[in-house]
Amino acid sequence: MRDPYEVLGVQRNASAAEIKSAFRKLAKKHHPDANKNDVKAAEKFAELNAANEILGDEEKRKQFDRGEIDAEGKPRFQGFQGGGSPFGQGARGRAGPGGFEYSFSSGGGGPGGASAFEDILSSMFGGRAGMGGAGGGGRGFEFETPVGADLDVQATMSVSLEEAVNGADKRVRLPNGKELNVKIPAGVTTGQQIRLKGQGDTAPGHRPGDVLITVNIAPHHFFKVDGSDLRVELPITLYEAVLGGKVRVPTLKGAVELSIPKNTSSGRTFRLKGKGLPAKTANGDLYVTARIALPDGNDADLESLMEKWRTSHPYNPRHGLD
Repeated sequence: MRDPYEVLGVQRNASAAEIKSAFRKLAKKHHPDANKNDVKAAEKFAELNAANEILGDEEKRKQFDRGEIDAEGKPRFQGFQGGGSPFGQGARGRAGPGGFEYSFSSGGGGPGGASAFEDILSSMFGGRAGMGGAGGGGRGFEFETPVGADLDVQATMSVSLEEAVNGADKRVRLPNGKELNVKIPAGVTTGQQIRLKGQGDTAPGHRPGDVLITVNIAPHHFFKVDGSDLRVELPITLYEAVLGGKVRVPTLKGAVELSIPKNTSSGRTFRLKGKGLPAKTANGDLYVTARIALPDGNDADLESLMEKWRTSHPYNPRHGLD
């Protein structure tokens, strides 16, 4: 995965607010619902979410900046106390989810070099490990094998709110480049993991690992998730607020009618029972907050009416705030 700073397009010294703003802007731009003809939209959106998981979390961001975790949030091998590689020059480490995979290359002769390291390996594994012939100096050396290998593969997948509620079939690209079809069960929640047995990495003498996919529910363009409840802000006209009326409200199962009482102030919230997220015991509720929206542009008639109203019916809604 690319550097999360590069993915979000921010500098390394960017503030938390700048990171949050960049993520929201890009998430809106690349949301799969807004790019239905772009087959790579879901992949871009998942990459944005993964980058935000690192940089949007203060502790993970510090760990990434210090080189303790990689762009996928996996721990990096840091060596032993005292700095450098524990096995001398030329040793490299790569951390997996549950163990380390080491890759070593020649580092020259002399104390601490390849020759000394081969002696260590010989004592550890009961034989000579190397390439380029037995005996003599200048031998090349390559060693790569899982140590305490964990062959499970971790991945993150973003789904829309509708997909989380109704279920879906999606395709995910794993960090190792492999692509899989994944069935998203209805009712999945953020943070829930889907396990695909035997689809992970392989190594001789080991059972294939599993794929563990962590689900993230992408931000919705008007619904906000609040536990099992949903919240939505509903624009209403000035005359609907004053005179009352019936307005249509979106829900996950289609629009329904809501009666707006006369003299409804902006910010008043109505509860639609059972119109939230599905749950095992009882569905959540939908909370609808009315927001009065004035017409675009200047309206001479409305201004004239308000001037007369201001003169004949003055009132102060901010009384007590002084």
